[in-house]
Amino acid sequence: MRGVNRVMLIGNLGKDPDVQVLDGNVAVAKFPLATTETFKDRTGKAVSQTEWHTVVLWRGLAELAQKYLHKGSLVYIEGRLKTRSWEDKEGMKKFTTEVIGDNLIMLDKRTDGPAQRPDAPDTMGGYQGDLPPLGEPADDLPF
Repeated sequence: MRGVNRVMLIGNLGKDPDVQVLDGNVAVAKFPLATTETFKDRTGKAVSQTEWHTVVLWRGLAELAQKYLHKGSLVYIEGRLKTRSWEDKEGMKKFTTEVIGDNLIMLDKRTDGPAQRPDAPDTMGGYQGDLPPLGEPADDLPF
């Protein structure tokens, strides 16, 4: 039987994406993502636990992250876990586990301020400005 390596996270960026362009003009973005779980302990007091994840995005998703994401952005990330190892300067073997993102959906609410451009993706990954404002008919509909 084959295994399944699938991760789905909703969280906030801990810092702006760090984007590098590798040989062949391949973009890679890396950033910490915080997911917080809240529950009640035995006394009924609300307790929050935050888990930090390292997210890595490649190519088009990395470019999208560089253009639109910033510290605090709320995102949905879907991908897989990958563990890699290396040796540090002292020769000690180090390990890290990262989330390699395959899908990204921006969940921040839209703002009508100057920072929001008409061609910026909306919260579901589409584009603003494609449709007329609610309540206004579109003149170019074929029916």
